This record gives sequence, C-alpha cells and structure tokens, in this order.
Amino acid sequence: MGVSMTPAIMLSAQAALSHLDPEEQAQRLDVVQEALTWLGTKYHHAARIKGAGVDCGMFLAEVYEQTGVMPRVVPDEYPPDWHMHQDGERYLALVQQHAHRVNAPLPGDIVLYRFGRCISHGAIVTVWPQVVHAYIRLGVVLDEGERNTVLREAQAGFWSPWPTPEGGA
Repeated sequence: MGVSMTPAIMLSAQAALSHLDPEEQAQRLDVVQEALTWLGTKYHHAARIKGAGVDCGMFLAEVYEQTGVMPRVVPDEYPPDWHMHQDGERYLALVQQHAHRVNAPLPGDIVLYRFGRCISHGAIVTVWPQVVHAYIRLGVVLDEGERNTVLREAQAGFWSPWPTPEGGA
C-alpha cells in the first residue's frame, strides 16, 4: 500500500463511524491510523517492535495499547506452532479479556481466524472487509479479509473493545 492510500482509508473509516459518539469515533480512527503505521514491519514470532518485527497477537496488543484502548497485554510464552498441537483457545481467551463478540465489525474492531486446531490469528479492521495484520512470511500487510480465500475460510468472528450501543449486537 502506498502512503497515498492512507487518506482514502481514513476517510472511509470516518464515514463508517459517523453514527457513533465523537470520543469513540476518535479512538477507533486512532486505532486504524496506528495499525496503518505498522505496514511493512517484518513478521517475527513474539516480537512487538514497530519497524523491526511483530507477530499477529503482539501487533494487536501494541496497537491497542499505543492508542490507549487497552492496557499492556503480556501473554505467557508460546511456541510458533502452538495452535497446531492444542485445542485450548488461548488466543481467544486473551482477546475476550478486553473485547466482546459483535455481529458486524466497525473500523478498529478485531477479526479472528482459526488456523490449526484453534483461533490463532487476528487482524484489525480498517473498513470491512479490509484488514491490517501481521502475516507469517509477509509481515504487516493490508489485506482484503473476505476476498482473501485463506482468510475468508478461516474467519471465526468479530470482537470489539468498545461497548455495544443499546439495541445493537
């Protein structure tokens, strides 16, 4: 993605959030903008340094921490292939400590994916179906969530760290 696409993404995100209160709009836009600043960061298991290396879980943790949406998240150590050898939903459990499931994502929300035996990958929604995520061998990339067959087939749902509006799901 070129730097020139960032304003268009931000305008689309802002339009998708116009029905929310201004404080939540600002927080969500901060998350999207921060996520975009990580583009090009190399994939590195368990790392969390912008421009140097990050994995998908630490990417989410750093973006939400840097924008003040969540406190610092420090998971227990985990091997790179942990999701291939266990059924325990440790990735999901960490997300659920700070976010709740929603039916449809808004900019700044999380989409989770099931690779291996459990939910093991996450991305930040810019404007659905577009997401930013740290992908093994590719690093942090802008991707088309539902147009990417691998992601579409692994999609496990959406989570949001913001309260659901009354009457919403």
